[in-house]
Amino acid sequence: MGNRRVALTRCSSSSKRRRGSSYWVPDLPEDVVNQIGWRVLAGDDGGILDFVRFRAVCRHWRYSTASPNGRGIADRRFHPRRWIMLPEGHNLHPGHGKLRGFIRFLNLTTGAIVRVHLPLFRDHCALDSVDGILLLQRDGDTAIRLLHPFTGDIAEFPPLDTLLPYVAHPLFMRNKWRCLRCVNAASISTTNDDNKTISLTMRLFGMVRVVFAAQGDKQWRLSTWPMQPDDHLSPLSFQGKIYVLRRLPNHGGDHQEILQIDPPQRTTTTMELSLPPPKLIAKCPAKSFHLVQCGEDIMVITLDFTHYPQMLVYRLSDLVLGIMVPVTCIGCDYSLFLGNRNLCVSSKAFPTIVGGTIVFYHNSECYLARYHIRSGTLSPKSDSDFIVRSKMSSPTGIIQHIYTCCFPSYWNKGHLASRREPNQWRVKRKWRHGVSLASGVIILFEHLLFFSSTTIRRSLQLIDILLIIGFFPNIKVICYLQS
Repeated sequence: MGNRRVALTRCSSSSKRRRGSSYWVPDLPEDVVNQIGWRVLAGDDGGILDFVRFRAVCRHWRYSTASPNGRGIADRRFHPRRWIMLPEGHNLHPGHGKLRGFIRFLNLTTGAIVRVHLPLFRDHCALDSVDGILLLQRDGDTAIRLLHPFTGDIAEFPPLDTLLPYVAHPLFMRNKWRCLRCVNAASISTTNDDNKTISLTMRLFGMVRVVFAAQGDKQWRLSTWPMQPDDHLSPLSFQGKIYVLRRLPNHGGDHQEILQIDPPQRTTTTMELSLPPPKLIAKCPAKSFHLVQCGEDIMVITLDFTHYPQMLVYRLSDLVLGIMVPVTCIGCDYSLFLGNRNLCVSSKAFPTIVGGTIVFYHNSECYLARYHIRSGTLSPKSDSDFIVRSKMSSPTGIIQHIYTCCFPSYWNKGHLASRREPNQWRVKRKWRHGVSLASGVIILFEHLLFFSSTTIRRSLQLIDILLIIGFFPNIKVICYLQS
């Protein structure tokens, strides 16, 4: 320890070094240190935290690299991409008194866990996470704020209550707040002008149009084009853009489309922000349900349980040409978790996670399943019945916590994903809860008797999605209706 202190002292002051000394740190040119720092920042192992440690080595390294403070949100390179807020469970929601203002974050590549003091959760709730940037709602005025958990940078956006008149889905007219607080997808971008304005784009559940705003705006803007009802399935935020799957029922049902929603752009005449219409990127098989980011690639996962369980994986190898390549192996070091958010997790960092597999909830068998991509075999996890237990047993494994990260409506309330644990706010329901929709589901179910079997099946899939994201507090009733 003593030698380390001496080394650090001499590293910070090159004037006291003797000629021919072996302390090489200050001798690195400034541009070399800067390039090394960017490479450290671009790595998935630690990203922004490794970059902070790199800058802390000595004064010369700190002066030769860019400071993340004040740039944590505007510059995408400083986003904590592989870090995600870790759900505690046991009703310990962010801001709970027993946590004393600390929030834990998990690195999906290294398995590292860090505690960050974020006392603002006393009057904020987390709605989503975009590249590690937390999307928060402030209690009282429902203002949306972006928070970088490691630098403390905050970007201010308009309140959610300005969107209440635009909730148009008939199923959610009695509970508009639940729609607005269910962020289907979000993306963060920065304008290319001199001001470098931060903009936020959100696809909210139950809204026909995409909403967007610039930092400091007082009112949300709406896209001039609508989204289809099925465009909410498996959205993906990737490199500042939103990708969604669109079903094409009028084309024989043999394929689906992958659409790309670009960030807002300023018009050349009025310089106002506008949202370009979606672009068709590629076509994929009709039974595609999930888009997953795996490294720098987008994966498309198809599910076919008609005769025997089968899941196919495609890699979108070229976003410009829309080329999709079948994949028989994602590598032994990665596992995909599917839910409302899809995650790519390193199996090397978590011994209980098997590489080359897809973890998802099997609706027919009611257990958390593990699908082996190479062999095409399906097996339940050893403790996969946790999701259907009436009460969550303790202790819980890391897989339960990672799987819950796929459902923001659970981890922001202190719950772990469970089909029979009510997904309700226990505190501050005035700002975060809303009106129950259980009666609306019963009415919907009664009307389904007059439709075709295909319509009933798709509607029950919608109910199943709503069940997971927490729209229905009376879970036992809904499970009985589906049976």
